Amino acid sequence: MMAVCLSIAMLLVSLTTKATQVEDIKSFTLDNGMKIMVIEDASIPNANMYLFWKVGSRNEVPGITGISHFFEHMMFNGSKKYGPKMFDRTMEAAGGANNAYTTENLTVYTNWFPANAIETIFDLEADRIADLDIDPGMVESERGVVASERTTGLENSNWRTLQEEVKGAAFRAHPYSWSVIGHESDIAAWTLDDLVQYHKTYYAPNNAVVVIAGDVKLAQVKKLANQYFASIPAQAPPREVKTVEPLQKGERRVFVHKASVSTPNVMLAYHVPATSNADYYALDLLSSILTEGNSSRLYQSLVEKQVALNVETYMPMSFDPNLFYIMGVANPGITAVELEKGLIAEINRIATEGVSQHELDKVKNIKLMDFYRAMETINGKANTLGTYELYFGSYAQLFNAPEQYNKVTVADVQRVAQTYLRRSNRTVGVLAATEETDQ
Repeated sequence: MMAVCLSIAMLLVSLTTKATQVEDIKSFTLDNGMKIMVIEDASIPNANMYLFWKVGSRNEVPGITGISHFFEHMMFNGSKKYGPKMFDRTMEAAGGANNAYTTENLTVYTNWFPANAIETIFDLEADRIADLDIDPGMVESERGVVASERTTGLENSNWRTLQEEVKGAAFRAHPYSWSVIGHESDIAAWTLDDLVQYHKTYYAPNNAVVVIAGDVKLAQVKKLANQYFASIPAQAPPREVKTVEPLQKGERRVFVHKASVSTPNVMLAYHVPATSNADYYALDLLSSILTEGNSSRLYQSLVEKQVALNVETYMPMSFDPNLFYIMGVANPGITAVELEKGLIAEINRIATEGVSQHELDKVKNIKLMDFYRAMETINGKANTLGTYELYFGSYAQLFNAPEQYNKVTVADVQRVAQTYLRRSNRTVGVLAATEETDQ
């Protein structure tokens, strides 16, 4: 145990002496409300630009679900200056690459490039923010792509198939109830006006946080931001998501039939607070205690004993209270009932008996190592900085994270297990080829 504690202490020293410091972050806000943060890091002659748009499936309403994810596709399909497919081609010609992802809370666009190509990247992004071409033909083409992606994703992923049904049962009011990709009928029904208004509202500069890291200078970024972004007009702030999910008062259950499943899959989902809540760090460590590595609780109690083929946990970062997921895939010959009982037994054991100091120190060490590794690269710095700015309320909270993890006690882990991982607070999903008669 002493060796683990010493390792944590050494990592904390490393984080404070080698990693980016809070004073290294420079930020400014344009008159149109776009916030831009800069990390100067000349370790390699490269840079990146992360654009965090505060829009995800939580901002949708029935009838337009999936529209946030759709824009992840449309933003690459042509604008005033750079036509269809030209965004990727121009960036690649400049030596760059890009990606994007949509979550329940955010849509994020990532650009990586040689530092001398930074002006090209500003030009590309400004063009699709200000003048995206929502062409009817391209819309229909991408609508088909997204519809196919939804079908294929559900066919190929037992997790996604089961999660969609579990979310729908766990949330009765909040927009987290639908999947990020949206309902099939809504994908088919978006109108051009829906798309135009959504882009105008949510891709406004006052709804974005931009992080630029790498071999750049603050003065250079300010000049380019004013040249390319400052003239894009702000819009009225998007409507707030005011719906609060009512307290769940009893266990809910769903069964999903899938003929191709060889053994049952079981998912447990418990309501937990938003990421900004003080319990986030204890819950995150509890997640690791349950499934991180071969010495984790559920691996030892279920996989090693051949009850489950694999187990995993997932707790998404989230603006609003969300779900803490635990999923297991049954070993051949094991029923869904047996797997579910095994999952719940280990959860209840933590709630009643707690965890050991050694278990907690081990996962703290893993978290700190992951954190340190992320902050060693310009990509990790940009992504982590934007994540903390949005989910924790300020990028400054990033530099408190190691201490927040370190101060979690075994009592804290037991308390959050008792508080949130309760029967009345969970939704149980079973995915199997046949429904068991005693379910």
